Amino acid sequence: MIKRKKITVVGAGNVGATAAHWAASRELGDVVLVDVIEGVPQGKALDLMQAAPVMKYDSNIIGTNNYEDTADSDVAIITAGIARKPGMSRDDLLNINYKIVGSVAENIAQYSPNCTIIVVSNPLDVMTYTAFKASGFPANRVFGQAGVLDSARFRTFIAMELGVSFEDVNALVLGGHGDTMVSVLSHANVGCIPVTKLIPPERLAEIVKRTANGGAEIVNFLKTGSAFYAPSASAVTMAEAVLKDKKRILPVAAYLNGEYGAKDIYTGVPCIIGGNGVEKIIEIDLTPDEKAALDKSVQAVRDLMKVVGLGS
Repeated sequence: MIKRKKITVVGAGNVGATAAHWAASRELGDVVLVDVIEGVPQGKALDLMQAAPVMKYDSNIIGTNNYEDTADSDVAIITAGIARKPGMSRDDLLNINYKIVGSVAENIAQYSPNCTIIVVSNPLDVMTYTAFKASGFPANRVFGQAGVLDSARFRTFIAMELGVSFEDVNALVLGGHGDTMVSVLSHANVGCIPVTKLIPPERLAEIVKRTANGGAEIVNFLKTGSAFYAPSASAVTMAEAVLKDKKRILPVAAYLNGEYGAKDIYTGVPCIIGGNGVEKIIEIDLTPDEKAALDKSVQAVRDLMKVVGLGS
């Protein structure tokens, strides 16, 4: 009998529950939704199961408060932690989520020692490093969702500006998942036409700024929550690349060991993502200004790591 893939999603809030929804609807495998609050993962999992006959997917979804139910997962998506509130930066979450994510990663490693971990919790780059250390996994099997989401926002704003299909926009955002993220204009194009040929520099600068503030803009609209549709879709796209060994080139928060001039740190770079997680980090040519911006972003991540005693 063929064994179905198993996906654990830790955190049954908006991001986690929506990730479970995307994963089930794509029939990537069976889904376990975990949360510390009794009843919440169970109720949301049952609701998703009752949608299966309507939406015609055959994934089994369970909710639990017990990590034993996650045993032998192929992929674990960590969304646990507190969400941002208006006026709160990703960095404000650091000390609280550092403890939460560390505990989650330890539990995942105990029950699914061969799985791949995808981190969504903020501040993303530091939380990914936290999961890496707490799990004891090799670096290729722990990476974070940042660039897929940030690049999607960048691509969205470019498509909206030009009134063209989202499918024809290719763009890349590197660096830390925060205010210092780097929108790489030198590699952005629409239908193979450089975006710099289509949008004036001053307008491009506004789009780059809006991309960096993409999450905060949504927080300000919602008042009592943060983005969850696009972040969860991005994480599940990464999980799919692992589960199906798709060898996709995606920008993710990966462990750098000399690439881009950085060592012992997680930050957003383009990678080949497949069955072994981060199978290769791709180093692309950057303009001097882009390289300087990436160096600044890496340093901002390193400064945060020092706050909780991580890194060298």
